[in-house]
Amino acid sequence: MKARSRTARARLPIVGTALLATAAVVATVAAGCGGGAGAAPKITTTARAGVAPVPPKEGAYFGAWVPPDDADGSSSSTPSPETPSGSPVAGGSPAAKPTGKDAEKPGMAPVVGFERDLGRQLDIVQSYRSWTSEFPAGLDKSVTDGNRYLLLTWAEADTRKIVQGEYDELIQRRARAVKALGKPIFLRWAPDMDKAAHKKRVHSPEDFVAAWKHLRAIFTRERVDNVAWVWCPSARGFGGGDAGAFYPGDDQVDWICANAQPGTDYEYRDLSEAMKMFLQWARDREKPIMVAEFGVPKSYGERRAEWLREASKTLQDPQVKAVVYFNSDEQAAGVRDRRRAYSVNGDKPTVSALRELATTPYFNPRNLPVTSGG
Repeated sequence: MKARSRTARARLPIVGTALLATAAVVATVAAGCGGGAGAAPKITTTARAGVAPVPPKEGAYFGAWVPPDDADGSSSSTPSPETPSGSPVAGGSPAAKPTGKDAEKPGMAPVVGFERDLGRQLDIVQSYRSWTSEFPAGLDKSVTDGNRYLLLTWAEADTRKIVQGEYDELIQRRARAVKALGKPIFLRWAPDMDKAAHKKRVHSPEDFVAAWKHLRAIFTRERVDNVAWVWCPSARGFGGGDAGAFYPGDDQVDWICANAQPGTDYEYRDLSEAMKMFLQWARDREKPIMVAEFGVPKSYGERRAEWLREASKTLQDPQVKAVVYFNSDEQAAGVRDRRRAYSVNGDKPTVSALRELATTPYFNPRNLPVTSGG
């Protein structure tokens, strides 16, 4: 999916008990439980355990993109069809339900409402930022101030200009700001880079790989250790496209990822079909998988709950270590475009099915408290 501009403690974190147990899984994580595709390869990551997000030993983190209220001013870019597109608590245990204090933080009221419907707190909250946005700010800081990981999605710029150094000062500022935040975050730069809509800025796989390495080298020089780098093309790009050609290399990527919507050219399509070729490609890499954007279209009507229950089976794959629901209609071209509308708000059967998914033990690796929801 894509993003468009909307207005487009220096100390390291003291992590809660549950996440310390997770962070003890240093660079290698044994593939764990699963009701999905069976045995997975050994999983490795170059992220620093205890500083940057690493995969849970068993199961997968569950997260969501929940658009903030405009009044919050906390998200500088949001996904659209036209243009490209958690953090540990300082000690203690999470509450059974989001607190009023959480809801009062910038951008968090919609997240809190979504969590109440699910009956549990999210592991990951996604935030979208344009290339020139000042971040972390607003929702970003609100998320990292609590017991959630931040998935910060940062839109691309012209890859050739990046390599030529035209944006070095901007990248340095962002690297220093992320380091000063001092909390573990996922950084997902230039998602869907394989799509034709991005070609004017991405140019070619070779240009993209060079830009990725340039950007990450600047973060390395600035000694930014609290970032896990998430490489995320479209799942569709592995079934006839050249998504794999954009891969920067195992030493450059901490998490491999795909955006896996069913596709608007299908009346009905299971998530297993949308992800099939991507998962086959991922088997050759000892990396944790994130599904950063998945959602069930409103056009599926009464079959939405069925779709989510089948998706839960697909996602319970021992290599899948994080899944993020896209709870938004912002991709839709208009109110009649139900094939790109994924919000479950107000749809009780679908909310119930998503709650079943989110509260399945596989998707609650930190064993967060679960309530009845609603």
